[in-house]
Amino acid sequence: MRNRLRVLAVDVLAPVAAVAALVFIGLALGWPLWWVSVCSVLCLLIVQGVIVDVVLARRDGVTVGTDDDGPGLRLAVVGVATAALIAAVVVGYLRWTVPDRDFTSDGAEVVRIASSVSEATATFTPQSPTASIDRAAAQMVPERAESFKNEFAAVAEGLTSKNVSAQARTASAGVEALGPAAASVAVVLRGTQSVPGQPPDNAVLALRVTLSKIDGRWLVEDVTPLHSR
Repeated sequence: MRNRLRVLAVDVLAPVAAVAALVFIGLALGWPLWWVSVCSVLCLLIVQGVIVDVVLARRDGVTVGTDDDGPGLRLAVVGVATAALIAAVVVGYLRWTVPDRDFTSDGAEVVRIASSVSEATATFTPQSPTASIDRAAAQMVPERAESFKNEFAAVAEGLTSKNVSAQARTASAGVEALGPAAASVAVVLRGTQSVPGQPPDNAVLALRVTLSKIDGRWLVEDVTPLHSR
């Protein structure tokens, strides 16, 4: 019984696990040409080792797993299989898990930034008509920030000169498209404009915010009205 377990673990499961790990690494990497070559060579060596093991078993009645005079070789076989499995787990984690986590993190980040900038475009008070615009411009690409400030600040100052104040809150926001360096977010706002002595004017605003990832930081490229088709 003891020998059967050793044959199963060392002579059967270890080479099968090593081959499976090599194939899994290939799947995780997308089978680049260099790995096809490496995997083919390593699998061939494993198959040759199994064939030699079978020949020795038929001739001498002893396999790598049952040879009490070769514990080092048995340990090496188990070590190689274990190393292959560990490598497969690491490669799978780096190729699949980390990108998924980065995608989720980027999605949450672009929605947060888009909501913040969108709210700033429709928020102003007579006391500080451009404060929110300045905060929004700080989250934009430098070449767009100045024109954004001039565009929205002029509107805000014109309204606040008439003692109009406005407040906007995000009702809904969702990612339209997300890539490694670019994103598009749709934002729906509930806006309220107030003038002393008059009832508040409520409105729903829909904006599209495009962003770019520059030096690891998401910055807004543009804010445009979102028109339904």
